[in-house]
Amino acid sequence: MGAGRVTGAGGSTPVADLIASLARDVADFPKPGVQFKDLTPVFADRAGMTAVVDALIDVASGADLVAGIDSRGFLVAAAVAGRLGTGVLAIRKSGKLPPPVHAEQYALEYGTATLEIPADGIDLRGRDVVIIDDVLATGGTLGAAARLLHRAGAHVRAAAVVMELTALGGREAIAPLPVFSLSTA
Repeated sequence: MGAGRVTGAGGSTPVADLIASLARDVADFPKPGVQFKDLTPVFADRAGMTAVVDALIDVASGADLVAGIDSRGFLVAAAVAGRLGTGVLAIRKSGKLPPPVHAEQYALEYGTATLEIPADGIDLRGRDVVIIDDVLATGGTLGAAARLLHRAGAHVRAAAVVMELTALGGREAIAPLPVFSLSTA
């Protein structure tokens, strides 16, 4: 575990402080009662994006593939994969990929959704994968992504997120998958 990595509740690091200073809270999005954590300002900020990618390099180092979850996870996963010189896999929302696909339905804190990956063209059997996403909330999305990759034959060694909403219990929901979070809220 490298500098700047928070793996449990609490704690503050320079990268966590930078994320907190740039993140935006959006009330009642995407539905009433949900407090959305918008990390778009973090990714648009040169220092913010660089700090996030730098902090995630150690987690993904040695992986055969970095998988990013639709859509903000794509940004970070692609940047990390580019720096590591490895491939990147986009885990997409339903209906965005041509068939055939592997699909996994899951529950969100505000409804249900489906994630998909290609069933042809990419052999995931035996590949060592790290999943990257922007926010870990209830664990539904990361859990579905991990199940999807496992079903395709990949070995998911860890998940990494920019922000973890600790009160929602996502880490516990996807245990024993190791989770690395750069900041907590």
